[in-house]
Amino acid sequence: MGLQAVAGSKIFIGTRVAPKGEVVLADFAAQEAAWVEIGGWTQSGSLGDTQEIISQNFINEGRTRNIKGTKNGASMENTFAPLPNDPGQIAFKAAIDSCNPYAFKVEWGAGCASEGEVEISVGTPGVVTWPGGHGLEAGSPVMFDAAGGTLPTGLTADTVYYVSATGLTPTTFSVSATPGGAAIATTAAGTATSITATAQPVGSTDLFYGLAMPGARQGGEANTALLRTWSIMPDSNILEV
Repeated sequence: MGLQAVAGSKIFIGTRVAPKGEVVLADFAAQEAAWVEIGGWTQSGSLGDTQEIISQNFINEGRTRNIKGTKNGASMENTFAPLPNDPGQIAFKAAIDSCNPYAFKVEWGAGCASEGEVEISVGTPGVVTWPGGHGLEAGSPVMFDAAGGTLPTGLTADTVYYVSATGLTPTTFSVSATPGGAAIATTAAGTATSITATAQPVGSTDLFYGLAMPGARQGGEANTALLRTWSIMPDSNILEV
């Protein structure tokens, strides 16, 4: 993946979840129907782990030696324009009052996601044909929308799949349920009148559990937009897909 703009990125909040320090993709499967975009995002904070360093002085070496300690997700300090009726901001305000973490998703550069009409064959595995070329890599997350019907049996609309390395060509690919997993077989044709695929570049989606934290309104001189700072404190590892 080359240079990617922050413009067009989107941040989503899911449901309240049980605390868990180490999350996997399966932990977010139930969130697919629950994600709500938080609107009015004007400034993104940094997102990633920091790690403690444990130091010990050695007399005989005349040197301080270091080893790695625990990891901790740095607070993601975000700025939003207050939108009282925005569903995502309403959900975030509710999350602030909860002691539990919530599921979060960030799609970096989502405005540059690839989208196009595709065909999906019946076979082992099913093959997605994207006329004109898809520009995707193995591991890229992709979703399918079935207009007027259903997808071929074995696939479900609005579910995240991952481009398989097996059989990947500039215009065709198969998909798996997890990155690097077995390609999915399709056993019967669907009833959709058309199928649209939407795909993010590999490594541009972050998934994590985090605590929604309160923040202050930002003031300023007269010609300044009133903004609000809301931070998210990660309470798990951060998955990059």
